[in-house]
Amino acid sequence: MRLALLVVFMLVGLSSAANAERDYPWCVFGGQLGYSGDCMYETKEQCLASASGRWNTYCDINPRVRFRQEAPRRTTCDSQGRRCAPKP
Repeated sequence: MRLALLVVFMLVGLSSAANAERDYPWCVFGGQLGYSGDCMYETKEQCLASASGRWNTYCDINPRVRFRQEAPRRTTCDSQGRRCAPKP
């Protein structure tokens, strides 16, 4: 029974780790965090609370969110599938 519970908890932990692959909008930078910072905050208030008490840190918008590229434009093609051009 204990083994079954252990397996269930491990699976739940692994599935939540897979969902962590997203870009949160706020990061703590500076101190000993390195170039990429600590980017795991939904709100500026969460970020400021985490940065509070740390030496030489600050909050800013996640660069991956700030410089996100626009989605590629759809294209239209003629009836034979040739000469595709961007849609205006």
